[in-house]
Amino acid sequence: MRSRERTIELIDAQSGGDVSRVVMSGVEPLPGRTVLEKARYLEQQGDGLRRLLLSEPYGDPAMSVDLIVEPSDPRAQAGYVIMEAMGYPLYSGSNTICTATALLQSGAIPLRDGDGLQDVTLESPAGLARVSARVIDGRVVSITTEGEPAYVADEALSVEVPYHGDVLFDLVWSGAYYALVDASRYGFDIGPTEQVALTAFGDAFVRAARPGLRQEHPDLGDVGPLPFAHFMGPLRQVGDGRWESPSATYVHPGVLCRSPTGTGTSARLALMAQRGEIRDGESLETVSPRGSRFVGTVLERTRVGDYPALRSAVTGAARVMARSQITVDLDDPLVDASDLEPLLTPPADRPGDAG
Repeated sequence: MRSRERTIELIDAQSGGDVSRVVMSGVEPLPGRTVLEKARYLEQQGDGLRRLLLSEPYGDPAMSVDLIVEPSDPRAQAGYVIMEAMGYPLYSGSNTICTATALLQSGAIPLRDGDGLQDVTLESPAGLARVSARVIDGRVVSITTEGEPAYVADEALSVEVPYHGDVLFDLVWSGAYYALVDASRYGFDIGPTEQVALTAFGDAFVRAARPGLRQEHPDLGDVGPLPFAHFMGPLRQVGDGRWESPSATYVHPGVLCRSPTGTGTSARLALMAQRGEIRDGESLETVSPRGSRFVGTVLERTRVGDYPALRSAVTGAARVMARSQITVDLDDPLVDASDLEPLLTPPADRPGDAG
């Protein structure tokens, strides 16, 4: 009898406390030419992989999954599809930092000899992610990544949120749509003791804000309903052209990120640039409720469709936590194999196997 067990090779890494499970092997090649088309295929016909690795007993919704796939752009060394509790974001800073680190530390992308910077290009569903890895003694100690430009889509919006009243926000594209909210206006300092309350606020806010909110991108089309809220603390100048701010990103449904998030940081930079609060070459260090930090740096102004947009880079660090091989029994009642079985690579035929 042919085995119903399947094996998936994983590298788990964390950046700022957010865990990314990088799927290195065990998944069949996906239909689609571009990484975006592969992500759309998974979303529509193969969501079982996301559900499996982000749900008990195999995972947790607070994690993310990054599936390594073939890139379509010849400039990219690898492609990756991002999966989170909210679905399939087109780009993510922390996931890119973790994925690049995992690929380099595992040798899937060879590390060059000697210390210094190594450039890597990855293909995300949103397009190319340009990565600069700082390597010391054969170890990746930091990643600087530039994704697609961010832009302010709508300003000075408001929605009535139960128990919080009228909540003001700005809508910014940064790999997905973010609602940016001044947290201090609603009584939050964005400290470690407020994580449960921020999660509850985020859940109530996103549920209230979603109806009627735009979900089109000029180049990518329909990108789905609002998935993120980014809570902003006050700005503090810490040097010439350098700023710092407590920040927290809520992922719907029900997850408050451990890191301040790369795309949340880029969204904040785009809003600051729109308001004239930051200039080219200046930086913002965002600090999560757990104290982890990312640094976002303004690169240059550009455009996305009719919108003024901002190119920026985010710097953070990832640590590889585990290299593992998990076994998935497709007959396990806790495994929903309905759209999972075609995705997973079957074991090689063994002597005595019968079809």
